[in-house]
Amino acid sequence: MKFIDLFSGIGGFRLALEKLNHKCVFSADNDKYSCETYYKNFKEYPFIDITKFSPKLIPDHDILCAGFPCQPFSIAGKRKGFDDTRGTLFFDIVRILKEKRPKIFILENVKGLVNHDKGKTFKKILNVLSKKVNGKKIKLNRENLGYNVFWNVLNSYNFNVPQNRERVFIIGFRDQSIDFKFPKNLKLKNTLNDIIKFKPKKIRRISKLSKGYIDKHLRKHKNYNKIKNLNYLVANEVRKSRCHFRFDNISPCLTTKMGTGGNNVPYLVNQNRFYTLEECLLIQGFPKNFKLTNNYTESLKQIGNSVSVPVINSLIKQIKKKIKQV
Repeated sequence: MKFIDLFSGIGGFRLALEKLNHKCVFSADNDKYSCETYYKNFKEYPFIDITKFSPKLIPDHDILCAGFPCQPFSIAGKRKGFDDTRGTLFFDIVRILKEKRPKIFILENVKGLVNHDKGKTFKKILNVLSKKVNGKKIKLNRENLGYNVFWNVLNSYNFNVPQNRERVFIIGFRDQSIDFKFPKNLKLKNTLNDIIKFKPKKIRRISKLSKGYIDKHLRKHKNYNKIKNLNYLVANEVRKSRCHFRFDNISPCLTTKMGTGGNNVPYLVNQNRFYTLEECLLIQGFPKNFKLTNNYTESLKQIGNSVSVPVINSLIKQIKKKIKQV
């Protein structure tokens, strides 16, 4: 099938679909650093402002993929939703769906989208896209595109990705007869310890002040004696007033805030270092040979902003099964 890669970032959607032999016919992103990374891996530089691009110029395609900007809906942002200009980028997706009418779309966003503005934002999105939601007909409005839509919040660690990453996925089919079921959870075989067990050549240390905060909060932790020597003990959101620890062999969520540097990057307590870029990529399910832009902080931002590749891979496989059944 042919697909388009909107708000493409560094190409997580594309990696998953091309692995299953589907063809990308159009990609777009307006971040120059993401486009640099995209070019290094796919030999395309998709620097396009989709808000000023005519849908008529986009090639015909079977699948529209879009991890549309999440800051307006994320708990990490100000949660202005559609009042934030970035929030309106959803309606650029709608413009393209209306013009090109692909058989399938896959949208991804933060979990916070579901309950933003007491659920009103998410309801509006579904009302624009759907004729049916999760198999049930809904009340239509004039804007409605008439797709058969299914949605769910998925966590990356249920797809053999050692990361606690909850994201909402909205999948739409033009075919009203398809009864889609999201993939079943997989047993986690690939742990954080499997990724961090090798000694990296380049490491970044934390400041003495922040290291002191970690030690202070760790000593006060109720499970101190059990977790203090664990190889996969991770600290994140390190502050004087607080510090979060993760010690279940699963990484905390990698976020766009990592690009601001400092204590927003997860820290391996007993290795006395931050995650490396290579480890961050592996924690998102990217291959070892994936190339990043030369800008370190922008690379962290890009990884935190991406989809987990194995999650998309599982969704596409499930979609293909349902298409073959009808």
